Amino acid sequence: MFKVATLYKFVSLSDLAALQQQLQSICKELTGTLLIAPEGINGTIAGLPGPLDQALAHLTAMPSFSDLWYQYSEASTKPFRRLKIRIKKEIITMQRPEDSCMSLRGRHVLAKDWNQTLEQATLVIDVRNDYECRLGSFSGALNPHTTYFSQFPAFVDQNLIAYKAQPIAIFCTGGIRCEKASAYMLAHGFKEVYQLSGGILQYLAHTQLDQSKWKGECFVFDERISLSHGLKKGSCLLCYGCRMPLTPADLDTNYQPGVQCKFCLKNK
Repeated sequence: MFKVATLYKFVSLSDLAALQQQLQSICKELTGTLLIAPEGINGTIAGLPGPLDQALAHLTAMPSFSDLWYQYSEASTKPFRRLKIRIKKEIITMQRPEDSCMSLRGRHVLAKDWNQTLEQATLVIDVRNDYECRLGSFSGALNPHTTYFSQFPAFVDQNLIAYKAQPIAIFCTGGIRCEKASAYMLAHGFKEVYQLSGGILQYLAHTQLDQSKWKGECFVFDERISLSHGLKKGSCLLCYGCRMPLTPADLDTNYQPGVQCKFCLKNK
């Protein structure tokens, strides 16, 4: 069994080339992807339990990452083919450097309190992209129908101005997109923005099925494709023609494994 760690932290970093080499050494027995940028670190890494725990211990011993957020899950097969550590401009791409204000954050809500927040919020918004939302979401959540996260600010500007004084709850896979989404919203006059701490992964890890408001499965960016309650591997597949995640209901007569699916045909 392989152990998987999804992690992030917004923190000012410098000398990224040296940090990249250090991370290569720390994670040499692992696979996955880590992104580093002047604003912090983000990624998912996997390996056997011993090497992964050792790598996380080295990471959290570094002053910059002492309070690194991470969530463990498991995989029966290797979820990544190799290790990639990349230097980027942003660890989550919004393409709004003029609006970068990471000192502003939404109010974090723990998984155990999220159901109550869902009931009290005027709007609940799924900050993820459309292809992720279609696999599963919280009941009643608004899907912005974005293809890329960098489109989220435009969605806010065009659709949410009337809700600036209302309580709004937002969520994403692991929490990192909500950090930037809430920062943008607060910088543009929104008064009450609540975000699910640790994201959907934290909720699925700590919420009993009979108490859950989550419907469907959660897309993940590795070869497991999706996770269900308890962070168990889900039932979704990936079309290797168009890279669209597929639910069992999508596997109609047009589906040819490794060749095409109904979404491939729609885009022709």
